[in-house]
Amino acid sequence: MSRIVEIGDDLTRAADEINRGQLVAMPTETVYGLAANALNPLAVARIFEAKQRPEFDPLIVHIASYDSLELIAKNIPEIARKLMDQFWPGPLTLVFPKTEAVPDLVTSGLNTVAVRMPDHPLALQLIRDARCPLAAPSANLFGRTSPTTAQHVADQLGDRLAYILDGGPCKVGIESTIISIENERLSLLRPGGITIEQLQDVLGPGTIEIPNFDTTSEEHPVAPGQLKEHYAPLTPLIIQQQLIRPDRGQRIGLLTLQLPEASHQNMPETFETIEELSATGDLTEAASNFFAAIRRLDAENLDLILATPFPSHGLGLALNDRLNRAAHR
Repeated sequence: MSRIVEIGDDLTRAADEINRGQLVAMPTETVYGLAANALNPLAVARIFEAKQRPEFDPLIVHIASYDSLELIAKNIPEIARKLMDQFWPGPLTLVFPKTEAVPDLVTSGLNTVAVRMPDHPLALQLIRDARCPLAAPSANLFGRTSPTTAQHVADQLGDRLAYILDGGPCKVGIESTIISIENERLSLLRPGGITIEQLQDVLGPGTIEIPNFDTTSEEHPVAPGQLKEHYAPLTPLIIQQQLIRPDRGQRIGLLTLQLPEASHQNMPETFETIEELSATGDLTEAASNFFAAIRRLDAENLDLILATPFPSHGLGLALNDRLNRAAHR
């Protein structure tokens, strides 16, 4: 019988486990992270083992102060400080040249390190209490749907952790935006909780290189979330631009931003179960519900999940990125 991990709000217990080199799930505003001392190679190795994560996929390091940033990153340009002033704490990750203090395992051998300051009081306090930066990828098995509640973590990784720090449901619900900065040139590595529009409001239009995330993926990523298949449920998921009535013989679920008013009466007869992410079409609400909705659909013993794409602006860019990778087979 698997060990049942304790879920609670004991920061002292969580920090003690971190200092012992153990793994602790911690809440953030984006998703729950699987946290360990980022400067302890053995503890970091436990992250990869618990998640069954390939070691070529780098981790994000979480900090609670700018003093910690100086410990792990160097050559920080002024444009990065401008972004940090505006968006930290928050769902923005920046990639910098790393210092010798950061183990190569954290960065998958790269000479850069991804860093962010989470916008969650328990996460920030845990980092302070543990007195070290924390490597903390999403607290789920590699490639699977990200957790947005403590129970999501327990359901999948409960027997692999020392403790789960419960901070309630994640308010943003999708991972951070990742930006690399090289010679004052900014590139979007992963869309996330900070939108391109928000970044451009600070930096000006045309300042960030944006790849086509419908076609871009990395066999050897320079940031998390760049592999073709990621965030995936066990149930097959396909994306339809226009919904086509499914075969009657299949148990099919629907994931959609907003049901058209005319469809509300007929939809329940067409699909086994429906997850409408926002009745008003609000992308912020949809993002906060996204991963939890996929988990609920995945638990329904369906033959297939049909999903409709999101508008291609604001948080829709990040949501479409997650959807495309979840659908890849």
